[in-house]
Amino acid sequence: MERRTIAYWGTTGIFCLVLSFSGVAHLFRFEMMVESMASLGYPPQLSSIIGFAKLLGVAALLAPGRLLLKEWAYAGFAFNLLGATASHVFVADPMSETIRPAIFLLL
Repeated sequence: MERRTIAYWGTTGIFCLVLSFSGVAHLFRFEMMVESMASLGYPPQLSSIIGFAKLLGVAALLAPGRLLLKEWAYAGFAFNLLGATASHVFVADPMSETIRPAIFLLL
């Protein structure tokens, strides 16, 4: 297998695993996610919407072909992760909370 292909699927796999867990945590309102969203000032209903959208985005990234759909999924994740990073900055969360979405945005 070509190095480029391995690098693509390695980073895509890690990205999709993390965002799948996050999507499930949002969708099923895991306690840690409920507390985090509340501390950021967001209503609990938003968690279900974000969770569903993340899982759809992961499915789009893993689907064969569909390049335009993948492009939109990456754009959606970029907006989500940028918004998450900014939200943590705006409420003056510690750097350990703020840096996580920024790292996955860079990934």
